[in-house]
Amino acid sequence: MTLSQTFVPIRSCESQFVNLRGLRAHVRIWGPADAPRLFLLHGWQDFSGSFQFLVDALVGDWRCIALDWRGFGQSQWNHGCYWFPDYIADLDALLDHYSPGEPARILGHSMGGNVACVYAGVRPERVAGFVNLEGFGLPATDPEDAPGRYRQWLAQSRQLAPSRRYVDRGALAQRLQRLNPRLTDERAAFLAEHFGVEDGQDAARPIVVASDPHHKLLAPYPYRLEEAKACWRQVSAPVLWVEGSESSAMQMYRGLGEGEYASRMACFANLRRVTVQGAGHNLHHDQPEQLAGLIETFFS
Repeated sequence: MTLSQTFVPIRSCESQFVNLRGLRAHVRIWGPADAPRLFLLHGWQDFSGSFQFLVDALVGDWRCIALDWRGFGQSQWNHGCYWFPDYIADLDALLDHYSPGEPARILGHSMGGNVACVYAGVRPERVAGFVNLEGFGLPATDPEDAPGRYRQWLAQSRQLAPSRRYVDRGALAQRLQRLNPRLTDERAAFLAEHFGVEDGQDAARPIVVASDPHHKLLAPYPYRLEEAKACWRQVSAPVLWVEGSESSAMQMYRGLGEGEYASRMACFANLRRVTVQGAGHNLHHDQPEQLAGLIETFFS
């Protein structure tokens, strides 16, 4: 693959760097200042620029605001452990900065959806509506697994696995397509161009993904599903619950059993469930036009 195949954006964005709780955070912004604001929250091992395809597919004028979570993209790294509550507080600070006077429209993908799910229950007055792209929580963990999790975390902390390296951005684009065969050459090249960086540590393989390798540490604490559900039950905003018909992540959710999956949806008082055909877990990459139509209808 050559980067001459790079996707050409329709809507250009501007970059801003803002201080969020002492963190130098990078934010991409598309659209006119007086348009309705829509906050876009990316998933794990992703970055704000991957919403470009979705932003281009929106028909109306929107002020789209997308944060690089700490440790991803151009935002500051912790260079240490990452704790889920920090993302919730970073989102709170982001909304205080860009939408201090009104409840926010939020779209969250995967990890970003999980962050927004909890936030919308903790701060229901700050959320006007929420589109959740497969950020439906994790499998419940067994407390008996705690000793093993802590042992594994200690071992990983002592010898952090290095980031995967690539000879050039074309090789990174090919890797992205192996992970997601639905990704076109043009979109894969665009993602590789903007999320791949040259760090100078290996002349033969100079390109790495702009992500702190500490993100790959196993969290030592368990995922407490019942605590998440307690937050979800406090959500008062309407929720659009979106799944990809070909998503590997959805296989995990469905493997929990229809009753367990339904119990997650039942936590939300005002929820509409939609399946996007021809999409995997990264719906905003695979079917941005379908997704844009759903979003604009939902927020209308």
